[in-house]
Amino acid sequence: MIRFCSLYSGSSGNAIFLSTGKTKILIDAGLSGKKITEALVSIGEKPSELSAILVSHEHSDHIKGAGIISRKYDVPIYANENTWAAMENLIGPVSVKNKMYFNTGREFEIGDVIINPFPIPHDAVEPVGFNFFVENSKITTATDIGHMNRELLEYIEGSDFLLIESNHDIEMLKVGPYPWPLKKRILGDKGHLSNEMAGKVVAHLAERGTRCFMLGHLSKENNFPELAYETVRNILKERNIDIERDIKLSVALRDKVGQVVEI
Repeated sequence: MIRFCSLYSGSSGNAIFLSTGKTKILIDAGLSGKKITEALVSIGEKPSELSAILVSHEHSDHIKGAGIISRKYDVPIYANENTWAAMENLIGPVSVKNKMYFNTGREFEIGDVIINPFPIPHDAVEPVGFNFFVENSKITTATDIGHMNRELLEYIEGSDFLLIESNHDIEMLKVGPYPWPLKKRILGDKGHLSNEMAGKVVAHLAERGTRCFMLGHLSKENNFPELAYETVRNILKERNIDIERDIKLSVALRDKVGQVVEI
């Protein structure tokens, strides 16, 4: 059995926990070490038992607490070479034995988990999403996505559980307080995925057998959980996919620890 929990998910900070019991992985650490520690304890986990921290890319909302957690609990940090180069001066000293490298697009193992870091379109040096393979299950996390393309769909198809970005409502973003250059970045090919596009992705995958979805990385200023959920639900309804009957859909909260999902 796999335990999956979104500790925090949003533009204010991201941290996701995945455990097989034997292997315990923190995916991104974009909040303070104290907050991440408290979040893990709140779901009955010990930070000292973490097997690894995986880093998707070097933006602060994904790495803020990585160095602190690594130093305090002697946890290895895994990232690709370009991400390490970009984040090394931002997270503080990490012992040589805890600096671990992976190659984007090449599977590697941590304990009983096989991990495939796949490329995503975002404005970072070499950003990735992650497939996790545990026995016969495939779990995927894919946030900070500027646009969806065929290659990316191929990586996330066949997932038993998917956390997919649902960052913003396009109209809220357009009329919101952000300066135009920032709006342009978010709406661009290397920005963030909208609620509408997330809904289309969920519908596409639901028609191909994925049954459990979580919407994540919601913007504080340009979205809210109920809007993301309803936008996706309406798109599913148009395809005759019922949330109660056919799939499970939940929303990862920006500012609080979510429920533990057992897969």
